[in-house]
Amino acid sequence: MRAIVFGGAGFLGSHVADALTTSGYDVIVFDVKDCPYAQDTQQKVRGSILDFDAVLGAIRGCDVAYNFAGLSDIEEANTRPLDTVQANILGNAIVLEAARLEKVKRFMFASSLYIYSSGGGFYRSSKQASELLVENYRETYGLPYTILRYGSLYGERADPQNWIRRVLSQALKEGRIVRYGDGEEMREYIHVHDAARFSVEALDPEYQNQTVVISGLQAIKIKDLLKMIQEIMGGKIAIEYRPPEDQRPAGAAQLHYSVTPYSFSPKIARKLVGRDYLDLGQGILALLEQFHQDEHPTADSNGST
Repeated sequence: MRAIVFGGAGFLGSHVADALTTSGYDVIVFDVKDCPYAQDTQQKVRGSILDFDAVLGAIRGCDVAYNFAGLSDIEEANTRPLDTVQANILGNAIVLEAARLEKVKRFMFASSLYIYSSGGGFYRSSKQASELLVENYRETYGLPYTILRYGSLYGERADPQNWIRRVLSQALKEGRIVRYGDGEEMREYIHVHDAARFSVEALDPEYQNQTVVISGLQAIKIKDLLKMIQEIMGGKIAIEYRPPEDQRPAGAAQLHYSVTPYSFSPKIARKLVGRDYLDLGQGILALLEQFHQDEHPTADSNGST
C-alpha cells in the first residue's frame, strides 16, 4: 500500500508519515519545505499544494492521501485571510481533484475541533469550507474520505506557535508562565504520537466517509495543567494570569474557546478512542527534559556536566 502525506514536513504530518511507515505503508512526504524528519525509506517531494501538476504527479499510484498542508495557526490566519483561503481551501480542492483523478481509495483530511466553535476566526471558516468540499467530492464523484478533527496537540517537533511548547520554553527561560485568561478554560490535550497512531487507525473501513474526533481522553483545566508544570519543575516558576484582551488588538474577535470547542453542529463526529494514551504528565516531563538537553547538550539527565 502506498500513502502520500501532504504537509508531511510539519508537526503532525511528519509523525503521521512515521506512523504509516511503521504500519507497513510506502510513504511519500510532500511539502513546500524540506523535511528534516523524513526516514530513509520515505520518498521526499518538495512542492506546493497550489501546483496542480506537482500534486497530480506526486499522488499517482497512491492508495491513501492525507492532507495536513495549509496555514494552521489561528492568530496568523486571522491576520492573513487571503493566504488562508488560498492555502486551506484552494489547496485542499487541488489535492481533492488530484485524488479523484487518480482514484485514491481514501482521502484523509486534517480538520479541527474549532470547526463549529464560536472562536477560530478565518482558520475556522477555511476548515468549514474544506470539510464541505470533501463531502461534495464524495457525493458527486464517490471519493471515499475520512475527516479528522484534532484537539489540542503537543509533543516533539512542535513549532514555536504550539501553546504547550511556548509555556514550557517560557518557564525554562524566564522562570514564569503568563496565561491570558483565568485558567478555567478546558482543553483535551493529546500527545502527537497518539494522534498520529489514531490517524492511521482511522483508515479502518469503520471510519470510511465518517468524521472522527482525535483528542485527549480527559479534559483538564488550564490552571490545573499549569499547576502540574509548576510541580514538575519543583515549584520554581511563577504563574501569572492576565485578561485575554491584553493579548489581542482592540476590537479583534475572540480566537479561542473558553470551556469547549463545540457549539451547534449539523454533522455529528465520532470520537476515536484508542486502547492506550501517553499520560499528559509523562509527556510534559519528557518535553522538559528534551528542551533542557537542547539548551545544555553536555548535561546528563540530572543536570550535571
